[in-house]
Amino acid sequence: MIPSDENEWKKQLDPESYHVLRQKGTERPFSGQYYLNKDTGIYECKACGNEIFHSSAKYDSGCGWPSFTEPVSADAIRVEMDYSHGMVREEILCAKCDSHLGHRFPDGPKDRGGIRYCINSVALDFKKEH
Repeated sequence: MIPSDENEWKKQLDPESYHVLRQKGTERPFSGQYYLNKDTGIYECKACGNEIFHSSAKYDSGCGWPSFTEPVSADAIRVEMDYSHGMVREEILCAKCDSHLGHRFPDGPKDRGGIRYCINSVALDFKKEH
Protein backbone atom coordinates (compact mmCIF):
# COMPACT_ATOMS: atom_id res chain seq x y z
CA MET A 1 0.00 0.00 0.00
CA ILE A 2 1.27 3.46 -0.90
CA PRO A 3 1.70 5.73 2.14
CA SER A 4 -0.70 8.65 2.38
CA ASP A 5 1.67 11.14 4.05
CA GLU A 6 5.37 11.90 4.41
CA ASN A 7 5.60 10.51 7.96
CA GLU A 8 4.54 7.11 6.65
CA TRP A 9 7.10 7.37 3.81
CA LYS A 10 9.83 8.11 6.40
CA LYS A 11 8.92 4.93 8.28
CA GLN A 12 8.94 2.84 5.09
CA LEU A 13 12.18 4.09 3.49
CA ASP A 14 15.76 4.33 4.73
CA PRO A 15 17.00 7.96 5.07
CA GLU A 16 18.99 8.07 1.81
CA SER A 17 16.16 6.53 -0.24
CA TYR A 18 13.67 8.91 1.39
CA HIS A 19 15.87 11.88 0.48
CA VAL A 20 16.07 10.84 -3.18
CA LEU A 21 12.57 9.42 -3.72
CA ARG A 22 10.50 11.90 -1.73
CA GLN A 23 12.72 15.02 -1.55
CA LYS A 24 14.13 14.81 -5.10
CA GLY A 25 17.71 14.32 -3.95
CA THR A 26 20.58 12.61 -5.78
CA GLU A 27 23.02 9.97 -4.62
CA ARG A 28 26.74 10.50 -5.20
CA PRO A 29 27.91 9.32 -8.65
CA PHE A 30 29.66 5.93 -8.82
CA SER A 31 28.33 5.04 -5.34
CA GLY A 32 25.07 3.20 -6.06
CA GLN A 33 24.68 -0.55 -5.69
CA TYR A 34 23.20 -0.97 -9.20
CA TYR A 35 25.64 1.19 -11.14
CA LEU A 36 27.73 -1.82 -12.19
CA ASN A 37 25.03 -4.50 -11.91
CA LYS A 38 25.01 -6.76 -14.96
CA ASP A 39 22.48 -9.37 -13.74
CA THR A 40 19.32 -10.05 -15.73
CA GLY A 41 16.09 -8.91 -14.14
CA ILE A 42 13.67 -6.09 -13.41
CA TYR A 43 14.38 -2.79 -11.67
CA GLU A 44 11.43 -1.65 -9.56
CA CYS A 45 10.58 1.58 -7.78
CA LYS A 46 11.91 1.12 -4.24
CA ALA A 47 8.98 3.08 -2.83
CA CYS A 48 6.09 1.07 -4.31
CA GLY A 49 7.38 -1.92 -6.32
CA ASN A 50 6.24 -0.60 -9.71
CA GLU A 51 8.29 -2.22 -12.50
CA ILE A 52 10.34 0.54 -14.14
CA PHE A 53 13.22 -0.89 -16.23
CA HIS A 54 14.35 -4.28 -17.55
CA SER A 55 18.05 -5.05 -17.42
CA SER A 56 18.09 -5.43 -21.22
CA ALA A 57 17.66 -1.63 -21.43
CA LYS A 58 20.61 -0.96 -19.07
CA TYR A 59 23.97 0.18 -20.42
CA ASP A 60 27.17 1.76 -19.12
CA SER A 61 26.98 5.45 -19.96
CA GLY A 62 29.98 6.32 -17.78
CA CYS A 63 27.96 8.97 -15.91
CA GLY A 64 28.14 7.30 -12.48
CA TRP A 65 24.49 6.28 -12.18
CA PRO A 66 22.56 3.35 -13.65
CA SER A 67 21.53 4.29 -17.18
CA PHE A 68 18.73 2.84 -19.28
CA THR A 69 17.47 3.40 -22.83
CA GLU A 70 13.75 2.87 -22.14
CA PRO A 71 11.29 1.98 -19.38
CA VAL A 72 9.46 -1.37 -19.34
CA SER A 73 6.38 0.48 -20.63
CA ALA A 74 5.41 4.07 -21.40
CA ASP A 75 3.01 4.11 -18.46
CA ALA A 76 5.63 2.99 -15.90
CA ILE A 77 6.97 6.53 -15.52
CA ARG A 78 5.89 10.16 -15.70
CA VAL A 79 8.08 12.96 -17.03
CA GLU A 80 8.00 16.53 -15.69
CA MET A 81 10.21 19.49 -16.41
CA ASP A 82 12.72 20.23 -13.64
CA TYR A 83 14.12 23.76 -13.43
CA SER A 84 16.05 23.30 -10.17
CA HIS A 85 19.75 24.09 -9.65
CA GLY A 86 19.81 26.52 -12.60
CA MET A 87 19.28 23.71 -15.13
CA VAL A 88 16.48 22.57 -17.40
CA ARG A 89 16.02 18.80 -17.21
CA GLU A 90 13.33 16.17 -17.63
CA GLU A 91 12.59 14.58 -14.27
CA ILE A 92 11.56 10.92 -14.17
CA LEU A 93 8.89 10.00 -11.63
CA CYS A 94 7.28 6.68 -10.81
CA ALA A 95 3.82 6.73 -12.41
CA LYS A 96 2.35 4.73 -9.52
CA CYS A 97 3.58 6.69 -6.45
CA ASP A 98 5.08 9.91 -7.89
CA SER A 99 8.50 9.25 -6.36
CA HIS A 100 11.57 10.87 -7.93
CA LEU A 101 13.75 8.34 -9.75
CA GLY A 102 16.19 10.48 -11.75
CA HIS A 103 16.35 12.41 -15.02
CA ARG A 104 16.14 11.82 -18.77
CA PHE A 105 18.67 13.22 -21.25
CA PRO A 106 18.97 13.22 -25.08
CA ASP A 107 22.53 11.82 -25.06
CA GLY A 108 21.86 8.07 -25.03
CA PRO A 109 23.03 5.52 -27.60
CA LYS A 110 21.84 6.62 -31.04
CA ASP A 111 21.21 3.03 -32.13
CA ARG A 112 18.86 2.55 -29.15
CA GLY A 113 16.73 5.69 -29.48
CA GLY A 114 19.17 8.34 -28.26
CA ILE A 115 17.66 8.71 -24.78
CA ARG A 116 19.46 8.15 -21.45
CA TYR A 117 17.41 7.53 -18.33
CA CYS A 118 19.83 8.41 -15.53
CA ILE A 119 18.45 6.79 -12.36
CA ASN A 120 19.50 6.75 -8.70
CA SER A 121 20.29 3.25 -7.39
CA VAL A 122 18.69 4.08 -4.01
CA ALA A 123 15.41 4.72 -5.85
CA LEU A 124 15.36 1.13 -7.15
CA ASP A 125 15.04 -2.47 -6.03
CA PHE A 126 16.23 -5.26 -8.32
CA LYS A 127 14.49 -8.58 -8.88
CA LYS A 128 16.92 -11.03 -10.46
CA GLU A 129 15.55 -13.42 -13.10
CA HIS A 130 16.49 -17.06 -12.61
